[in-house]
Amino acid sequence: MDGSTAAETLSVGGRDYRFAPLAAAERAGHRLTRLPYSLRILLENLLRRQGQPGSGVTPEGIAALVQWEPRATPSREIAFMPARVLLQDFTGVPAVVDLAAMRDAMRQLGGAATRINPLQPVELVIDHSVQVDEYGSEAAFLLNAERELERNRERYAFLRWGQKAFANFRVVPPDTGIVHQVNLEYLARVVMAEQHDGAMWAYPDTLVGTDSHTTMINGLGVLGWGVGGIEAEAAMLGQPISMLVPQVVGFRLDGRLREGATATDLVLRVTEMLRQKGVVGKFVEFFGKGLRNLPLADRATIANMAPEYGATCGIFPVDAVSLDYLRFTGRSGEQVALVEAYMKAQGLFHQDDSEEAEYSDLLGLDLASVEPSLAGPRRPQDRVALSQVPAGFARELSSLAGHGGRNQPRLTTVGRWEGEGGNTADTAVAEPEVDDGVACEYQDARFRLRHGSVVIAAITSCTNTSNPSVMVGAGLLAKKAVERGLVSQPWVKTSLAPGSKVVTRYLAEAGLTPYLERLGFHLVGYGCTTCIGNSGPLPEPIRAAVEDGKLVVAAVLSGNRNFEGRIHPDVRANYLASPPLVVAYALAGRIDVDLLHEPLGTDMAGRPVFLRDVWPSQQEVDEVLRAALRSEMFQREYADVFSGDERWQNLPVPEGETYAWDASSTYVKNPPYFDGMTVEPQPVEPIRGARVLALLGDSVTTDHISPAGSIKLKSPAGQYLVELGVSPRDFNSYGARRGNHEVMMRGTFANVRLRNRLVPDVEGGVTIHLPDGEQTSIFEAAMRYQQDGVPLLVIAGKEYGTGSSRDWAAKGPRLLGVRAVIAESFERIHRSNLVGMGVLPLEYLPGDSADVLGLTGRETFEVLGLEEGVAAGRTGFEVTVRGDRPAGGEISFRVRARLDTPEELEYYRHGGILHYVLRQLAKS
Repeated sequence: MDGSTAAETLSVGGRDYRFAPLAAAERAGHRLTRLPYSLRILLENLLRRQGQPGSGVTPEGIAALVQWEPRATPSREIAFMPARVLLQDFTGVPAVVDLAAMRDAMRQLGGAATRINPLQPVELVIDHSVQVDEYGSEAAFLLNAERELERNRERYAFLRWGQKAFANFRVVPPDTGIVHQVNLEYLARVVMAEQHDGAMWAYPDTLVGTDSHTTMINGLGVLGWGVGGIEAEAAMLGQPISMLVPQVVGFRLDGRLREGATATDLVLRVTEMLRQKGVVGKFVEFFGKGLRNLPLADRATIANMAPEYGATCGIFPVDAVSLDYLRFTGRSGEQVALVEAYMKAQGLFHQDDSEEAEYSDLLGLDLASVEPSLAGPRRPQDRVALSQVPAGFARELSSLAGHGGRNQPRLTTVGRWEGEGGNTADTAVAEPEVDDGVACEYQDARFRLRHGSVVIAAITSCTNTSNPSVMVGAGLLAKKAVERGLVSQPWVKTSLAPGSKVVTRYLAEAGLTPYLERLGFHLVGYGCTTCIGNSGPLPEPIRAAVEDGKLVVAAVLSGNRNFEGRIHPDVRANYLASPPLVVAYALAGRIDVDLLHEPLGTDMAGRPVFLRDVWPSQQEVDEVLRAALRSEMFQREYADVFSGDERWQNLPVPEGETYAWDASSTYVKNPPYFDGMTVEPQPVEPIRGARVLALLGDSVTTDHISPAGSIKLKSPAGQYLVELGVSPRDFNSYGARRGNHEVMMRGTFANVRLRNRLVPDVEGGVTIHLPDGEQTSIFEAAMRYQQDGVPLLVIAGKEYGTGSSRDWAAKGPRLLGVRAVIAESFERIHRSNLVGMGVLPLEYLPGDSADVLGLTGRETFEVLGLEEGVAAGRTGFEVTVRGDRPAGGEISFRVRARLDTPEELEYYRHGGILHYVLRQLAKS
């Protein structure tokens, strides 16, 4: 390719569209069909933008895609510009805060504040702030909505200012739906149409979002993935996203799901397989004859959990199923015609006889082999077959119980049959408890809570509530259970939090809502709720019993995340499951039940009722869907989606092109990132005299680094709010307070399940201050170090920063004074976020680790060679880390600076991506 591809014209419905033809690659002698679908989308992105000022597109970048080598280690850089940016409110509020702060900083640097403005469509859906305060009643939704607005009035007024002050910025108000389901059902275009230089251009809909599960839209054939808020802000401001041309793993699907298996079971199996394969930093692309048997909603469920299986994206091609979905969800006939014509003209439309692309690696799955499953108790990739859940819980119980549990299980070695071959293995499992649990009384019921009691059963999260099949399945199971006289156990907190109003429409139309409500699954809100940690408080008698007995109780949710400390601070075992299984576990009331052989309960005649007795057939589900789910439901619910209710419309809207910061606000504050900023960056300097703030193990998640859930009264953040006169009842969550850096600094590393090896016998945000060795909170230690001018390091193991694309997991450490993180490996998004905030990710060379090197975290470190590496413009250069041991002696080792592209080198040199963008705009 010579970088001078001529545009062509496509006529659809009497209208002409210009487009950048991928066929130019064929005419240049390259076989386009060998490229995976996702790489063809990236290639179009470069071809269309080549020659544009500031595009970052080079002939070498285009050649890197056209001449893609499937098995080559990624090394070729391209500049990708998404067509739009998608935000949710937890990450969106701080993004808008940063843009507002950049407007102030732009004025200080002598530029016009309005230079800071989104240059492409930005859509924000408020979905992360509703909590399950009330449940189990018809009033739950209204009461939770009122509490949400009461808690978040400042944030929402700020977003309304942003909607008015910034161009290209739209907000979907609260109580509407979950961002990814709204994106799937309404916002996604699949093909964009935009006026440019006097012509209408058509091109693929692509996006980045400030939430890991942005990938859900891959199920509709739209290429997109989650990035940190920092990277998204730069994209809003016209900066291309620098990325390496990825490897693409092909995942062949064959056959069809068997009776009793759901899309949830399928995605848990896919997640398990891909985690075992190792796809971090790679694209995953699904293909094969099994696609014809997968409804769009099932594809979206699989794509949603790409972060859980570790891939950048998990994409399905556009095909006839995609077009049917667009029609059914109310997209215009003109839009569907454009999608079909454009995709076919570009060779992007998948049909049964489409040529199979080349891939970096291949996996395959016969859909008929998928069995009912859960995942847990800690990670979404830890799939457990339904039949093995009791044994799996028993194996995990000792580690889940932690230190000092009153009912600490005794372990015994027993022979167990493992696998189909009949081999025996000695496996340590927990004996049944000797005592009889903890007595509890709640709502006129007396019972005993034990290890394994299910205290939360939540139908929640876009992952599954976007899928009508599993939602109707849950409703039918509830109907059959109620008709047999079953009830949910009184200690279970039940909730229904769908991702769009369409769900409640079709459940009501099918007559299933009353049965769900009889079992306590009343509507509590339209939002992420339990999946994001907004599960709300447990009833006080339940909470007290759990604490008194130090019980390992369980949550079962139809979500995508179950990391430690995420769902609820008092719930140690968390399992992902399909919505029907969520209902089943609410009926059973315990996680260590064998649902294949033990009854859920007894009917009115005293006869046992088993799961198989109430499980709906796929034919029953399909019949309900045909009768109850209609296209006009989507059209009606999304007709006025940006308007909001009367409460939203009556919120005050501040005036002005810059925001009038309120010094008394506990939600929105002007962050200090740009304080003292100069037009030119300061030179990069070595890190000297550094101390270790935290010494961490493997799989430290962004939830560990920057929790989104409840704020503890005795935590630094809780004490800060109390000092400002905020009642604990009004603490809200860390996620909701991300617009206040003072709260978020104090919440950094505040997860109650964090394990810092500097204080091995304590869980939570605790460390030791060195050299005196005093034990204190991580925040207090960091402030003392900062006062003394001591830079800080974090040392970790493998997969540091896995989980949500949480920008505060980078912003918080930066504000605490962390200059670098040394880890064995980084999750993709978090590494990018660290660079974006000017925190240096350093990776051990192969074979090295903190354990191998004998690091204790008590050393004093220096990092040497940074200035030379940055000045030389070398990506991925090595530096030396030298440490002085407290008892004398020295250690020295090499690490790799994970600055992977020239753009990242520039971001780091400027102190972060926002500083870089601000300086470029100020100069221009």
